[in-house]
Amino acid sequence: MALRVAVIGSGPAGIYTAEALVKQSAEPVEVDVLERLPTPYGLVRYGVAPDHTSIKSIANYLRRVLELPQVRFLGGVTLGAHLSVEDLLGAYDAVVYCTGAMVDRRLGIPGEDLPGSVAATDFVNWYCGHPDVDPDRFTLDTSEVAVIGVGNVAVDVVRVLAKTSEELRATDVPHEVLERLEASQVKAIHMIGRRGPEHAKFTLKELRELGELANADVCVRPEEAVVLGADFPRQVQGNIKILQEWAGREPVGRPRRLDVRFWMRPVEILGAERVEGIKLERTRLSEEGRVVGTGVYETLPVGMVLRSVGYQSVPLPGVPFSEATMTVPNEAGRVREREYVAGWLKRGPTGVIGTNKSDAAETVRTLLADSAGGARAGGPGIDAVLAERGVRPVTYEEWQAIEAAEAELALSLNRGERVKLVGLEAMLRACRP
Repeated sequence: MALRVAVIGSGPAGIYTAEALVKQSAEPVEVDVLERLPTPYGLVRYGVAPDHTSIKSIANYLRRVLELPQVRFLGGVTLGAHLSVEDLLGAYDAVVYCTGAMVDRRLGIPGEDLPGSVAATDFVNWYCGHPDVDPDRFTLDTSEVAVIGVGNVAVDVVRVLAKTSEELRATDVPHEVLERLEASQVKAIHMIGRRGPEHAKFTLKELRELGELANADVCVRPEEAVVLGADFPRQVQGNIKILQEWAGREPVGRPRRLDVRFWMRPVEILGAERVEGIKLERTRLSEEGRVVGTGVYETLPVGMVLRSVGYQSVPLPGVPFSEATMTVPNEAGRVREREYVAGWLKRGPTGVIGTNKSDAAETVRTLLADSAGGARAGGPGIDAVLAERGVRPVTYEEWQAIEAAEAELALSLNRGERVKLVGLEAMLRACRP
């Protein structure tokens, strides 16, 4: 009898786990990849910026895994709503949780819950066409926006805000979103970091792209680009060099302006009924290396604040979870008997997409060692359980029909290779006419 494994989540961590199971197992294996959305690929589809086509091409690799004969894709199936952990353990020999890190960390300052103060994840989901976010969610009717954070997600958000709709026309941005971007009133974007340039988390490639923006002047204040010391990794040295070059630039009058700020931290978001400004405090490092305030303040008249200070995972129903680390406690991927974890849910939001491959391989080695020679679950298959509850999973073939509909939409709009469908209803109409 084949080893039956359920993988919960179809992002890179989940699909790399499925691949590792097929490659590493010495006995026959059957892997079901369960996903709450009708679409696979997780952050590759709904987190990678639309103009980063080279990164999005990773989907071509992930697709080949889902097409392996030992692997099935079951979309539209949610743990906690359609199935419980007990259901999964009754139908499978092992379960691997790979649901990633789906929400942003909070700033923890007054005014954070005002309308117009939102998680960068929501904005990313919006321009990536995630069905959880209404295409009318953002109107971009303010002239100034603050993006809190100096990592790659913040850079993606800034770049999308700074570009023209025409520059994004050939991407897969939903057409409804593209129209909102075309009507954007944003003129000034402030990207704010509480530490110095040497502490910024963006990669050199991402940073360089900001300097190539045709629609925005990129400005850095010379006093905020000063860096003490020189013993930094090559990546950091590259970032510092670029930022200091920008500090010597004069604006040339492009339609938008991007101010990259350092040594500033938000202390309050201002406004009566919605965001009207943000109060910042100048910072420095203490002798212990902690960021401390200096008592010098500045207020920016922004109408929107996007926080991008890191992702965190959320608990899954019936699965152990540590509020301290915001991960599922595990030993080399093992959670409990026959339960495992991989990806950001296992280790926290660290590494790049490819990091999930080695992480998944470790979990699978643990799983296969545990299951060697053991008894099989022997219960009814998950199909019978879902059918009894009136749940009809989206198959891989139906996902392909959604892809085909998105290609047809792009052709009809004279826009690139694909334009994302918006909303679950539109996706299901495309695959179940």
